[in-house]
Amino acid sequence: MAPESPLVAVSQSLTRTFRTFAATLHPDGYHGAYQGDAGFFEGWYVKLVSADRSARIAVIPGIFKGADGGPDEAFVQVLDGTTGDSWYEVFATSAFSADSRDFDVRVGPNTFGARGIAVDLAESRLRGDVRFTTPLDPWPVTLTSPGVMGRYAWVPVMECYHGLVSFGHALEGTLTLGDRELSFDGGRGYLEKDWGRAFPSAYVWMQTNHFSVPGVSLSASIAAIPWGRTRFRGFIVGLRMPGEGVGDLHRFATYTGARTTSLEIDDVEVRWTMRARSGAVLRLRAERRRGGLLHAPVRTSMHRRVEETLDARVHVELRGSDGRVLFEDTGEAAGLEVHGDHGGLVAMPGRGVR
Repeated sequence: MAPESPLVAVSQSLTRTFRTFAATLHPDGYHGAYQGDAGFFEGWYVKLVSADRSARIAVIPGIFKGADGGPDEAFVQVLDGTTGDSWYEVFATSAFSADSRDFDVRVGPNTFGARGIAVDLAESRLRGDVRFTTPLDPWPVTLTSPGVMGRYAWVPVMECYHGLVSFGHALEGTLTLGDRELSFDGGRGYLEKDWGRAFPSAYVWMQTNHFSVPGVSLSASIAAIPWGRTRFRGFIVGLRMPGEGVGDLHRFATYTGARTTSLEIDDVEVRWTMRARSGAVLRLRAERRRGGLLHAPVRTSMHRRVEETLDARVHVELRGSDGRVLFEDTGEAAGLEVHGDHGGLVAMPGRGVR
C-alpha cells in the first residue's frame, strides 16, 4: 500500500480541527463525528416532570463505542422517578443518527429534538409524544466560554465533557408507561448532555427547576478531574434566575475563580458551600433519597451502575458579597447522583483559576 501523502495528512488534520472547533461551539449537537472509532460515548439527558410532579421521567438516548474490544451500541435509558425502576434498551449503532450542530437525535424509532420527543420502547413499554412548547433555554455559548464548561471546553484531553441544553422549558403531551398514562400538560422539562471517554470516577450531581419562584433552575456538579498524572476537584454550578440575559445566571465554577469552602457528604445529605471571586456565597443542601440504577460509561462498556433519584430536595441560599440574602428557596423533584469514593472527593484539592 502506498504511503499517505503529506497533503492528505494535512487536509485530514485540518478537517478534524475544523470539526472540533465547530462542535465545541455547539455543545447540544453530536460530537462523535470527529472522535476516534473506540472509547467514546455521548448521551442526552431528557428530564420530564408533570405539572403536579407525580410523574417524573428521565429518558437518555445515546451511543457508545467501546475501547479494548468493548461493545459498540446505541441505547435509550429510562428512569421512572416515581417507582425507581430503570431500563436500558440496546440498539445497533446503525440505528443511531444525530446532527452535529443541533439537538436532533434518532435511535431506532425514537426521536429527540428541540421541539420534543417521540418514543416507542418495547422493554419499558414507554410510548408516546411530549412536545416542548417553549424554546429551550441553554447555558450561553461564546467564543471564550462555549457553554457550561467555560474555557475547559477547548481543552482536548478532558475525560468527560458536559453541555447544558436547557435550564427549563414547558411541556405538553402524554406518555404511556406500562399500564400508566402520564400527562405532561403544563409540566416542566430540563435537558443536558455528556460526551467523552468515561464518567468521572467520583462525582456529585444535582439539578432542579421546581422552586416556589417560577423560572428558577439549578444545575450543580463537582467531580474528580484527571489532569495529566494528577487529579483535582473541579466544579460547575449555574443558578438561573427569572428574566432574560446572561446577567440572570449566577455562575460558580473552577474556571470562574470560585472555590469550594466546605463539602460534606453522608448517607442523608450533601452539604456544599462555595464562594465566588466577587465574595458571593452559595450554599446547597441536598436531601438524599433512594433512586434507580442507570448505566454509565467506562472506557470498555456502558455497564457501570450509578444510582440516581428524581425525588431529592435541594435547599439553596445565595448571599451577596455584603452578606445580604439574594435568594433562598427549596427545589423539589430534584435529580441527584452521588457516585464513587466521595470521601476521596471531599479530601481532594481544588484547582484555582485566576
